[in-house]
Amino acid sequence: MKDYSRIMRSTSIYEIDAFLKDAHPDDPKRLLLKPRLIKLLKEYIKNAHPADQRVPHFQEKIALLYSRPSTKIGFEEMNEIIKQKQIAKFEAQLAAKNYAANLSAEALGESSALLDSNEQEEFLMLMSVSPMEHKNKTVQILNSLFDNDPTSKESIVMIENKSNCNMIMRIEGVGNTKYRLAVPTQAEGSIVVQKGSYLFTTKVCGADYASQKSVQKALIVSLNNPGK
Repeated sequence: MKDYSRIMRSTSIYEIDAFLKDAHPDDPKRLLLKPRLIKLLKEYIKNAHPADQRVPHFQEKIALLYSRPSTKIGFEEMNEIIKQKQIAKFEAQLAAKNYAANLSAEALGESSALLDSNEQEEFLMLMSVSPMEHKNKTVQILNSLFDNDPTSKESIVMIENKSNCNMIMRIEGVGNTKYRLAVPTQAEGSIVVQKGSYLFTTKVCGADYASQKSVQKALIVSLNNPGK
């Protein structure tokens, strides 16, 4: 149990922050301690070293205190914050990979030489997604990663292309259920598909690849150069 008997004399950021998280919503001490905490946080930031890693964290605390009684965050809200940060990080990584892949493909370098003209055009088309499509795909992938619901009808498939060639992975299920995923050389790509049984086909540096797989949970398919 924490001892808050001397909390009204405290000038500790961490102690006051902990009290505000634990105290009853109607505790009158909140009226004095919340403004004190904001003042202490601002003073710390004002005098902090530019490289102090606590500054962004303390800035977030101030922002929270302006809109709520304390910096306490519930599990669902924390999950959403983590997801949004992962979305931003994933978007940046995916954008960088797509940019590099487009440069490589447009230059028609060695890695794309083994794609025939039709596949080369298809590859460029699949890589050239609009910013909105890119964002929607990223959100869909991350929602699938964070979804622990066993009744979910979708799952994520990741393709690791460790070969020296660009490729288009074709994922065909029952009826008209079909997916295509362009994956640049030495890169990886992800796609969300309906759970079920699929035939995975592609060409790896000119060599045919085919495999039947059941997708019931997150799946990773790793492909190397032919013969390896």
